[in-house]
Amino acid sequence: MAGIGAMALGEMMAKQAIAGAPAMEAPLQQRPSPFAPRAKQVIYLHLTGSPPHLDLFDYKPELVKRSDQDCPDAYLKGKRFAFTSGTPKLMGTPRNFAQYGQGGLWLSDALPNLQRVADELCIIRSMHTDQFNHAPAELLVYTGSPRPGRPSMGSWVTYGLGTENQNLPGFVVLISSGVQPNGGRNSYGSGFLPSVYQGVQCRSKGDPVLFASDPPGMPRHLRRRSLDALQELNALQAADFGHPETLTRMSQYELAFRMQTSVPEVMDITRESQSTLEAYGAEPGAASFANNCLLARRLVEQGVRYVQLFDWGWDFHGTGPSEDIRDGLTKKCATMDKPVAALIEDLRSRGMLEETLIVLGGEFGRTPFREGRTAKGQILGRDHFPDCYSMMLVGGGIRGGTTYGASDELGFQPAVDPVHVHDLQATILHQLGFDHERLTYRFQGRDFRLTDVSGRVIDSILT
Repeated sequence: MAGIGAMALGEMMAKQAIAGAPAMEAPLQQRPSPFAPRAKQVIYLHLTGSPPHLDLFDYKPELVKRSDQDCPDAYLKGKRFAFTSGTPKLMGTPRNFAQYGQGGLWLSDALPNLQRVADELCIIRSMHTDQFNHAPAELLVYTGSPRPGRPSMGSWVTYGLGTENQNLPGFVVLISSGVQPNGGRNSYGSGFLPSVYQGVQCRSKGDPVLFASDPPGMPRHLRRRSLDALQELNALQAADFGHPETLTRMSQYELAFRMQTSVPEVMDITRESQSTLEAYGAEPGAASFANNCLLARRLVEQGVRYVQLFDWGWDFHGTGPSEDIRDGLTKKCATMDKPVAALIEDLRSRGMLEETLIVLGGEFGRTPFREGRTAKGQILGRDHFPDCYSMMLVGGGIRGGTTYGASDELGFQPAVDPVHVHDLQATILHQLGFDHERLTYRFQGRDFRLTDVSGRVIDSILT
């Protein structure tokens, strides 16, 4: 039986080698990309709930001019909205916009710190997606499918590239505002890829990684001995049955052992200067988006390939004061604008911005009209909107101080150069040195990929 299992395991390894996939004995070993990359790592900042892009990144003077008018039927016919029916009222932004940087980017007064780094920003104003509810839209962004079960973007990246630092996970997840992402762990899971490629959630408060610490009475040398015995048993099982998850489990146990010393060190922001903490607005011991932005820099600096941040609280329906696109948006942006600008400047000062791709945005956009449930109230909010929205990209070989695409004069549809979610995914993978059509994994008789059956690289935004 052992011989048959070993033969099966050998055949599996050979198939993986032919396909260019990682050998399972060292699944996180660093591997070269198929062609020269512009970025070595990714920091993806997801604003969970989706921010009101028309009040932040996409200024529409005509929409302001036509505020409180009935929405033209042409924009509503055949459309479904999450919480709006009938004929809603158009709503221009109550925010003040101005142009910043040499490229003259239009930015809202809710983003005073990002205004300072406008020449580093690339704003895509013609994004569109297929989904208008949070969980399916978020899953489409990160897994390429609106349904659970596919590998997440960070898993695809670590599957393809491994990690530079064998003492840290290749894919780290940081969550602020106390709420898991809309797609749950599926948004950073490994799907049908070996589980070693799933995101590892770390925390800036308490134990950095849950269940990684030794229990009382277990000294490190005893942990090492027990782990060695367990690995021997797993090796026997791998030889007998050749199941890839056995080898994955062995790698994860070893990584967890190394992480017991490496993770607390990299997650300790007290090692940063007071000026750096103040620039981010970070507070040691706290759990915040600011802390997580600083941790993201520390993680990529130590060789982590993909860092995913989720920050809850961007679902601006207008159902309460915190969801008002006036004062509510000002307060929420204050928790994001400063640390993101600090992250950009920090990476630039360390010579890391050109090799680090930063992506910021939500799972869809917000409507150019008032949300139906709150339309008659004093609080201003917008409904979910998949047809046209904005995303921000920085560094990693992306052309700064520019915009790409444009929405129509009222913000309902892309008017120039539409960009689908799969196009964004293809561009991110391209900057890491991958052809998105060739980064695949065979499952149930089919070669799957992040971009499903579509996607194109947005060449015009690349340096």
